[in-house]
Amino acid sequence: MHCTAFATADEYHLGNLSQDLASHGYVEVTSLPRDAANILVIGIENSAKEGDPGTVFFFREGAAVFWNVKDKTMKHVMKVLEKHEIQPYEIALVHWENEELNYIKIEGQSKLHRGEIKLNSELDLDDAILEKFAFSNALCLSVKLAIWEASLDKFTESIQSIPEALKAGKKLKLSHEEVMQKMGELFALRHRINLSSDFLITPDFYWDRENLEELYDKTCQFLSIGRRVKVMNEKLQHCMELTDLMRNHLNEKRALRLEWMIVILITIEVMFELGRVFF
Repeated sequence: MHCTAFATADEYHLGNLSQDLASHGYVEVTSLPRDAANILVIGIENSAKEGDPGTVFFFREGAAVFWNVKDKTMKHVMKVLEKHEIQPYEIALVHWENEELNYIKIEGQSKLHRGEIKLNSELDLDDAILEKFAFSNALCLSVKLAIWEASLDKFTESIQSIPEALKAGKKLKLSHEEVMQKMGELFALRHRINLSSDFLITPDFYWDRENLEELYDKTCQFLSIGRRVKVMNEKLQHCMELTDLMRNHLNEKRALRLEWMIVILITIEVMFELGRVFF
């Protein structure tokens, strides 16, 4: 069976989404504890394969995780979801930056082993939903990170000529508008990431649920979440230094232009005074 995660937008309107899905015949799963906030879970009547009911987890932060759901059903749910997205991402990017893991049912404790999720077949439906939630939580974080990483890489590529030009001793041909645009792009990206900074920390939900926390942590380790966050922060810092360099360079150019204007004005004034004296 397959578990597939997508990050499709900055955020979802979960309340409206729940009502819309219900109008299409999907049933909400309400067994999650109250402290599992900002999450919508629906059950799928006809699962892709026998042995486990189809389930979809929607996280308010803009990610959806599908468990054992047919492709046709997945496409329909994604179509309904589009109407409830805040700041949706490009469709091509959404499908390129997805995560997919295989999973099976086993006897014994649930775990992630060699990239495959193994779920305890003896759990009741409510406990199975909780364990799927823990895995989904980590997968949701991974696909959101992937979108931010792609956005940051795109920005980095757009300014990579600057250090190369400096290395070659060339002048930076940057207009005020270009510099302000690049700074705006970077601050917008930092703002999006900072707003979700709590999302990058282990949720309070797991503090008194050690078994679920272990599943969440193991999945985060497998998906290299910690290392990726560190690399992303380093790239952000590098980009901030480059934009500061661009701004300083622009300020120096404007200051130099102002100095020359002052020199020219003084020269003109001196010439007028000389003209008055000699003529």
